[in-house]
Amino acid sequence: MTCSSNTTSSIKRSFRLAAGVLALLAAPAAGTASQIDAVRKQAQAALDRRDPIAAEVPLRAAIRSGVPADALRAWLAQALIARGDRAEARRVLGEGGFTPDSAGLGWRMRGQLELVGGNLTGAAQAFDQAYRFTPNDANLWIDIASLRFTGGEEAQAIEAAQRAVTLDPANPRGLSLRGALIREQFGLAASLPWFEAGLRLKPEDPVLLGEYAATLGDMGQYRAMLVVCRKLSAVDPKNVRSWYLQAVLAARAGKTDLARAILLKTGKALRDVPAAIMLNGVLEYRAGNLNLAVEHFDRLSRMQPYNPQVRLMLARTLERQGDFRQIVQRFDGDARAPAAPPYLLDIVGRAWIALGQPKLGAPYLSRVSKPERAGATTIAADLPLAALALRYREGPNFAWNAVPYIRGLLTAGQGDDAQMVADRLRDSNPGASGSRLLAGDVRMIRGQSREALADYEAAATIRFNEPVLRRMDAALRALGRTGDANGMTSRYLAQNPSSIPAMKLLASAWEEQGNAPEVERMAAALAARGQSVPLR
Repeated sequence: MTCSSNTTSSIKRSFRLAAGVLALLAAPAAGTASQIDAVRKQAQAALDRRDPIAAEVPLRAAIRSGVPADALRAWLAQALIARGDRAEARRVLGEGGFTPDSAGLGWRMRGQLELVGGNLTGAAQAFDQAYRFTPNDANLWIDIASLRFTGGEEAQAIEAAQRAVTLDPANPRGLSLRGALIREQFGLAASLPWFEAGLRLKPEDPVLLGEYAATLGDMGQYRAMLVVCRKLSAVDPKNVRSWYLQAVLAARAGKTDLARAILLKTGKALRDVPAAIMLNGVLEYRAGNLNLAVEHFDRLSRMQPYNPQVRLMLARTLERQGDFRQIVQRFDGDARAPAAPPYLLDIVGRAWIALGQPKLGAPYLSRVSKPERAGATTIAADLPLAALALRYREGPNFAWNAVPYIRGLLTAGQGDDAQMVADRLRDSNPGASGSRLLAGDVRMIRGQSREALADYEAAATIRFNEPVLRRMDAALRALGRTGDANGMTSRYLAQNPSSIPAMKLLASAWEEQGNAPEVERMAAALAARGQSVPLR
């Protein structure tokens, strides 16, 4: 089956729907074939030029004039989805079926609705039915790739995106998605040719322009990014991604007021986007609106409880507010960890002193100038081990059940059991890079660096990002393969020239080797980004 996956394994029993599908199909009334074809072409042309209202109007008029709704239902739903009215699209799709020549598009529209709504099972069911009618539709394979990526099946998503490009090499959606996946798999520089190829074919495609601008910005090519953003605003004035990227550029240039003004233009469209929440928090912090900054960082911390950057920004803002009690309540545990960053140690140490507890603060401050070198450590579980075990048994192949249980087992000293759970999750989700990282992390904690590296290398073939880089670097250095670690990180930096973690890893390694000229050059590059060379 096309869309079946471990992420949506419960779908399997729902795919025997042939009889139901046939019951939804209807033949168009006699004598209306040319009219149906003309209206479809008119609607599709309007959709191609990004005018869904101009597509919707003739479709509804044709249905009112007696053209069978089943013959036009798929295009009407497509127009409604394009203009953002998902509720009406769902109502239209629920009113009847499709003709045989429109069933592929109709089921694909149903799948898109379910995918946007987070119903992966429903989306997979709909896409599998669309496949029955249009197995060689590149747009269907693009949607399947999106479903698989959303479900954590990254390797399978890459395969589906490649199939879409093979079926239609000039499809802008396919080129955009393939470029985005290449960016995750190989790096920023490797993805640029895909976006550029798409823009040569469709120079005003908003999705391609947005992906291209974001990639240029991540590479530090800000002038080029601004040019592309302005083009995106010209062809799609309501595109919030253009405004967001321009706000990021203004923030990086230190123009806080301008960045805030630009970000306001996005309205509520990015309210739940983590990157936008982070940017809002940073801008409010810079503007001195500390209460608003705390709200943004606190909200994002609840969304991403294990994101160290978010927690550090929250601690920093609370310190500036003078809320020392909340600092020690929320971050003393973080500071106790052997690998706690010096900045957090300083914040927590001085907070204890401000609260009249110098004996509690002094040990943290003494560690600031003598940071510890620590290997992999375990994040504490949030529930008792017995409760975690009960939840795990309800769905052992799902990360949200397995990961907390693994943490609990490691905290309890049950490393062998933790490894069994991690390996089961990896083996049941072979296309997910995250499951391979987790299995490797458990091995690193258990001191099995060589075996951990094998898991990390497998993850890197699917998605080579900064979390994978850090782990592979640590494993290689633990094995004494310093040259391999430096070479790998240098290659990563060549693909991702603005990666601060890669810069810091290399600077730290060169500092240990006494390579002063290279350290100085990297220190200058880091200083230009408001960073410093980490102490060893």
